[in-house]
Amino acid sequence: MTTEAQQKSPFKTKPLVRLGWLILACYVFYALNALDFTWERFINGLGNGAQFLSEMIPPNFERWKLLVENLIETIEIAVIASAFGIGLSLPIGMCAARNLMPDWVTWPARTVIAVCRSFHPVIFAILFVKAVGFGPLAGILTLIFLSIGFIGKLFAEAIEEISLKPVEAMKAAGAPFMSVLIFAVLPQVFNRFIGFATYQFDANLRNSTMVGIVGAGGIGGTLFAAFQRFDYDFLAAILISIVALIMLSELLSVKIKAIFND
Repeated sequence: MTTEAQQKSPFKTKPLVRLGWLILACYVFYALNALDFTWERFINGLGNGAQFLSEMIPPNFERWKLLVENLIETIEIAVIASAFGIGLSLPIGMCAARNLMPDWVTWPARTVIAVCRSFHPVIFAILFVKAVGFGPLAGILTLIFLSIGFIGKLFAEAIEEISLKPVEAMKAAGAPFMSVLIFAVLPQVFNRFIGFATYQFDANLRNSTMVGIVGAGGIGGTLFAAFQRFDYDFLAAILISIVALIMLSELLSVKIKAIFND
């Protein structure tokens, strides 16, 4: 029993494994020194953090109208971006599935997905702000690209894991390709696609607050302005509102999944 447990343990006693752990530990200490991480800075940071939190309490909701307007704009950005991003991810993900499409179709689709996943949302937001100007349009375009990169990849992988027996049966019966997709492929991945879509909407709500910092609309701009003005009590109100919005989004996602799973 002991020998079997030791064989299954990730902390194996082989010399090369020990050497690997030792090298990793040495590199961690080297990286901490190279990044100027000191215990003194950490202790000072705790004190500064406590002071910062004390200035955030109590939250100031006096400007609730501005808060509500920005939250509504954030929701609108996330909804529009999710609708277009998820809609575009469906055909792109199908084209990227190597068990359904030839290489000359999958490679361009996978290239599009890779490009959409290559950059942080703030980088995309900066590029679109430069292209279309400040405002919600830049945020919507940013989140559309992010949605394609995330859902397109997961949807393609989900299709590659399906059983090909229904597909082959419909092809043998002479069914057209679109019928094969609709009746043999989509039923096998539909529930997973709904899960991907609801998660992406939740992620778009969070990311829409982030891209607003660089001028792509939403509540992020107001959040950044509160930081710059040292308006920490209003900042706390913004953060509480964002948390409440994400919790409502999570509740909505659970309800949507329950509807489609019944």
